Amino acid sequence: MAGRWRSGGWRALLCLPLVGTFTLTALGGCAPAPAPDDPEGRDGRAVQRLLDQRAAAVRERDADAFLATVDRGSARYVAEQRRVFRQMSAVPLRSWTYRLVRTGGFTPAPVGGRSLAAQVELRYRLTGYDTAPVVSAQYLTLARRAGRWYVASDDGVVDGKRGTEQLWDQGTVDVVRGAHSLVLGVGQDRRVLRAVAGIADRAVPALGRVWPHEWAGRVVVEVPDSLGRMAALLGASADGYRGIAAVTTGEVGGAGDEAPADRVIVNPEAYQVLGDFGRRVVVTHETAHVATRTATSASTPLWLSEGFADWVGYRTPGRTPRQVAPELTDAVVAGRLPTSLPRDDDFRFGSDPDRLSRAYEQGWLACRLIADRWGERKLVDFYRAVGRAPERSGAVESALRKVLGVSLTEFTALWQKYVATELG
Repeated sequence: MAGRWRSGGWRALLCLPLVGTFTLTALGGCAPAPAPDDPEGRDGRAVQRLLDQRAAAVRERDADAFLATVDRGSARYVAEQRRVFRQMSAVPLRSWTYRLVRTGGFTPAPVGGRSLAAQVELRYRLTGYDTAPVVSAQYLTLARRAGRWYVASDDGVVDGKRGTEQLWDQGTVDVVRGAHSLVLGVGQDRRVLRAVAGIADRAVPALGRVWPHEWAGRVVVEVPDSLGRMAALLGASADGYRGIAAVTTGEVGGAGDEAPADRVIVNPEAYQVLGDFGRRVVVTHETAHVATRTATSASTPLWLSEGFADWVGYRTPGRTPRQVAPELTDAVVAGRLPTSLPRDDDFRFGSDPDRLSRAYEQGWLACRLIADRWGERKLVDFYRAVGRAPERSGAVESALRKVLGVSLTEFTALWQKYVATELG
């Protein structure tokens, strides 16, 4: 999720890779990979051996072995690869592998001699934090020299998208380890990273108190040095993230090795204008997405996933409903009471900011209503029941009847009355 700062408040937005129909932002390379063209052919086997050598060099922190996989035809690219390898030296890697997805699919960079375009899947885990790998696409140009393949470029473009940029591509990574968190930063003072780790270390136990179900119990936070760099990590335009304090990436409903790991990515330009309370809410909100990922599915509407994360973030006393929901308060006071729960389209990036704020505020009050009227455990049970529904259609209605004993029409009427009472 992400925090959006305006009118004295913030909002959080969930950022997910391409998964069925439940997608807000498609991260480059997270879409299902096409079948390999020739993975078992002679070139395919040779390229995979090259990738295996490259991965082993990263795992063993062997710069010479890593650079031995790089085409020497471009001094600039060799220097760039040497720099990137050095910039990730502090990152605690548990695993690092490459898989050749396919050859072809884009035009390789001009390298002289024989070249080959290769779509590659990078999978890596951080020691002590990732129970599942980060999955990232790379579009490589390979050059053949003296009977061997070498990596000559990683700037390939497929369907207008480049491979997913990693934090160490942007500069030297500084690492701060918290009790329940790992914070990776580039271009940031360590005091900033330690402060983020401190907030995350309080957010994880806060989730443990309201989410009794199994999850990793730790969170990885990345803090790039600018909004533009944040957007690059998401494979997106910076325009859609202005004022967004943080986002969480991860695949809904996944589990085990097939589910990409979660990352909370901070926008330093928006995050730094928040006070201590706002920062705690943002990080706790994002941590809620990490904790609930396996219980969230394509059946989960955004008003529930975002409203639940807001509810967790605002459980700490300190703000009245009017302060938390200023845009919705203005609408209610003006006589514009919402007639239905917000739709997923209301949470769209780049939409009208007031409409976006109201959508989050409406979702928060819907979850707060459930916790107030039926209890916090029922809210968790309802969330999980919706996520387990095999189809989106009817998921909320079925869970409302089963868990809370009301229909969607009855719940909507109760919610409208609650909104009017709390904000009117």
